[in-house]
Amino acid sequence: MTTFERPELTPPGGEKKVLLHSCCAPCSGEVMEAMLASGIDYTIFFYNPNIHPDREYLLRKDENIRFADQHGVPFVDADYDKENWFARAKGMEWEPERGIRCTMCFDMRFERTALYAHEHGFPVMTSSLGISRWKDMNQINGCGQRAVAPYQGLSYWEYNWRKGGGSNRMIEISKREEFYQQEYCGCVYSLRDTNRHRREVGRPQIEIGKLYYKKDDLD
Repeated sequence: MTTFERPELTPPGGEKKVLLHSCCAPCSGEVMEAMLASGIDYTIFFYNPNIHPDREYLLRKDENIRFADQHGVPFVDADYDKENWFARAKGMEWEPERGIRCTMCFDMRFERTALYAHEHGFPVMTSSLGISRWKDMNQINGCGQRAVAPYQGLSYWEYNWRKGGGSNRMIEISKREEFYQQEYCGCVYSLRDTNRHRREVGRPQIEIGKLYYKKDDLD
């Protein structure tokens, strides 16, 4: 296993209380451990109504709860609210990944996160979404800044969790903890498009609940 030295983290304004929007355990594992190492008092906010179907949603959420409990980190389980997500996605069903449907999705999730932060006294919010190489960091940061704009005293932390070895640590933590390894972004349209691509290249279709990271794959 490779050893990395994490940089010291300083949230905006030197604040030490942060609300972390988490999309899943693999993406948030490094973010969580990095903030703990820097002495940041944070709470996880799990609001991801995009994840489909229900079994996939529960697998991702339960893995995140397990890891939060392991570290003694508070976990806010927000409503699933999938009907609202589908209503907002109407007309965007065939938009590509990183397009306007993803912007809508990030906006929706961050708006709810920002509201909770405002109502519960968090001066800073951030998200684990940006650590994934499949995501557009500028798109995510723009959604984060829009979400906090209505609330005076609330900041969105635009930290690049990929830098300084963060992406490598994310994978190592996932293997160490043997997290569930999701094979698509999360929404039903991502599942559809990923399976379509797999058919085109002769790969098997996604089997929900089958693939997990393995400790044996650690260097």
